[in-house]
Amino acid sequence: MNKNVQWVIVGVLVALVGIGLYSAKDQLAAELFPVKIGNAALNFRANPMAQGAAPKTIADYKGDVVLLNIWATWCGPCRIEMPSMQRLEEQLGPKGLHIVAVSVDVAGFEDAIKTFTEEMKLSFEILHNPEGDIQRVYQTTGVPETFIIGRDGRLRRRVIGADNWDSPANIAYLERLLAEPRPQ
Repeated sequence: MNKNVQWVIVGVLVALVGIGLYSAKDQLAAELFPVKIGNAALNFRANPMAQGAAPKTIADYKGDVVLLNIWATWCGPCRIEMPSMQRLEEQLGPKGLHIVAVSVDVAGFEDAIKTFTEEMKLSFEILHNPEGDIQRVYQTTGVPETFIIGRDGRLRRRVIGADNWDSPANIAYLERLLAEPRPQ
């Protein structure tokens, strides 16, 4: 076999490996990077604070516009943004916005979560995920982190860090999502 033939074979092999890697990237992208705007909201399991209530999953909010907030009682920025979430609840909750705040405090912090909720006078849904696996599922960078989910069950926005949830821009955005028809 001469050198030219060897180089052709090497070139073909490199091209095949390149095509294979490119195809694998496309096939595995949803698994490697599942938290992407436009993708379906990912499932989670979290416990309501009410004693004996059944755990909640993403399926419980099918067809709703959801503000999914991942937080903890020890988080300073969480404490800062919660009042604006409560005001947002008062303004858009009656129009159908579902605010779901999932605490990732470890097991045994249930009383601290209840105290936090009472001190902040929060009326939106508070859940507890003591394993913290919602952070892995949603690939959070820390707390707070918030995901807006449209009626179609798709991720529409991701906000890392605290936000002013009752700002005119956020209200206008959420009202547009609330105006979308419920899926059949």
